[in-house]
Order: sequence, then structure tokens, then C-alpha cells
Amino acid sequence: MLYHLLVPLSDEHQFFNLFRYISFRTAWGMVTALAVCYWLYPPFIRWMRARRMEQIIRTEGPQSHLETKVGTPTMGGVVMLVGILLSSLLWARLDQPVVWMALFILSVHGLIGFIDDWKKVMLRSSDGLAGRWKLVGQFGSGAVALGLGYHFGIIEPDLVLPFFKEATIRFDELVPGAPWLGWLYVAFGMFVISSFSNAVNLTDGLDGLAIGPVMTSGVTLAILAYIAGNAVLSEYLFVPHVDGAGELTVFAAAIVGAGLGFLWFNAYPAQVFMGDVGSLALGGALGVLGILTKHEILLALVGGVFVLENVSVLLQVASFKLTGKRIFLMAPLHHHYEKKGWSEPKIIVRFWIISILLALVALTTLKVR
Repeated sequence: MLYHLLVPLSDEHQFFNLFRYISFRTAWGMVTALAVCYWLYPPFIRWMRARRMEQIIRTEGPQSHLETKVGTPTMGGVVMLVGILLSSLLWARLDQPVVWMALFILSVHGLIGFIDDWKKVMLRSSDGLAGRWKLVGQFGSGAVALGLGYHFGIIEPDLVLPFFKEATIRFDELVPGAPWLGWLYVAFGMFVISSFSNAVNLTDGLDGLAIGPVMTSGVTLAILAYIAGNAVLSEYLFVPHVDGAGELTVFAAAIVGAGLGFLWFNAYPAQVFMGDVGSLALGGALGVLGILTKHEILLALVGGVFVLENVSVLLQVASFKLTGKRIFLMAPLHHHYEKKGWSEPKIIVRFWIISILLALVALTTLKVR
């Protein structure tokens, strides 16, 4: 919004020329999201406590959670979404369709999470929204955003392979004379968004555990978005150029800023939890960033912690159903280490370290090409 309002004034006042630069708007987008969250969380936490809108702890989870986390307000993701949306609308260029696609996925996934959290809080139950309806909302929003993006030529139906120069799988050219196969890419994108949304949700089990890798992934995707949106850099690094992708840098930075504001109050011992409204929305946002910047496969490395958490649950369920035995003491993976006696802060920090290392490895693939 500020770009459209102030850049036309640059002919008269040189200062407003700053708003042309993505780097300037990215920095202030992150600061804005951080400031909004830091300002809103104290009254939000007081309001939630006064109404006893607290996290419902699952009885099948670690016993320590029933002792230490009961009574902590939940749905803190609402404040994060306000910060991200407000910051993105202020600092990003709103004439770029990719920005609206990202905001749409973030908002719809946030709404799904909000309904889930609201049911849990109101019914005083850990059940919440049925899983099938979550998937309907996740896949449905992905179908709308990516389907329209593909139909209007905003996204290309090709899968970029990391580590290789200009190596892609073009879906609409897999079979000669079958251009409709391009829609398989849309289906693949829907799967990526839904998977990451649920993976972040699974990871959000300890104070600050999920938001650390979310911010690390956000920084990494901001860099990748800037490169994809810059014709010179993308050509030099053999990264597909995507029109308007540079503006997603502002969106990704807003996620990081909001995450920092949230972490101030979510650091161990947490004063507030993000709830599904935060985890589902942030996961969906990371997924759509990977799709829109053409780093769909690399996203699995960028968000490797989330992938590990998701896979641990799948392996645990499959092993128990097939053999009657469990691979882990408890799934997701962070609960396994809790059962082994690791302290909560140790698990959190070590997962953060792994997330940072994976992000660095992901960025090095740009030069490997």
C-alpha cells in the first residue's frame, strides 16, 4: 500500500524513492510485524486469561505437560496473523498476484485453525475440528489459489530439481499431446501446502519449538524469493525467474518479524501458545512460498525439522499397525526425546540448531548448481 501511495511522490521528494526498494520495505515489514505483535500480546494474554481461554492438554501426551502447561492461554496465532497481514498490506506491492495468493493461503489456513481452537476452548476438549474438514479446507484453499494461478499463467507447472543447472520436470510435457497434465502440478502444490501446514502443527508441542524453525525457514525463503524475483541474480544462480516473487520477500520477512514478537512471550516457560490458528497458517504460508518461488523440493530441506516430525508420526503409526511395535517412545519426534529424559529447553535449542544447519545447506545448493 505504501509503495503505491508514496512512490509517485518521489519526483517531488527524493526520500520517497526509498519505497521502490524491496530491501527497504522488507526490513520495515519485519519491524512492523514485530512491533504489532509486541504491542498486542500483553493485552491479548490478559484478555484470554480473564476468560480462561487456555490450551487444552491432551491426556495421552507427556505427563509433565499436564503439570506445567495447563492454564496457558492459546490462540496466540491470531496476533501473529494480524501482524503479518497488516505488515504485508502496508509494505508489499499489492499489484502482484503472488502476494495475494500467499495472503489467501495464510488467511484461510488461519481460519481453519481458529475454528479448531475455538471448538477446543469452548467444548473444553482436545478434539476440535474433525481432521477431514481440516483437509477439505486446506486442499480446497490450495486448489483455489494454485488453480487460478495456473489458469492465468502466474505459476508454471514445472518442478525444479536442486543441485542441477536448469533441471526441471515439466508436468504438461510429460506425455505428448496431454497438456492437461499440467493440472497435476496444482495437485502436487496442494499436497505440499497441506503437508507443511500439518507438519508445523505437529511440531508445535513445546515452548518455542515450532516458531524457531518457522523463522529460520522464513529467512531462507525470503532470500530465495528475492533471488527468484531478480532477473540478474536468478540467471546467474540458475534459479527460475518468477515475476513478482521479490515481493514475497516482504511477506516472508513479516512472518519472521511476527515470529520474533511471538517468541518474546512464547519462550520457555511460555506465556501464550500459538494454537492451530498459528501453526496451520504458518505452515501453509511456508508451503505456498516454496511453490511460488519454485523451490518446492528444496522446501523439504529448508523445513527439514517439520518433515522429520511429520515422518516420525507416519512411521510410528505404520509400525504399530503392521507389527504392533512402536519405533519411538512417543511421536512426534520431540516427545520421544522428552521420554528419554531430555529437558524441554535442550530439545528446543537442539531442534533450532538443526533447523539453522538445514537452512544453510539449502542455501549452498544455489552455488552447487
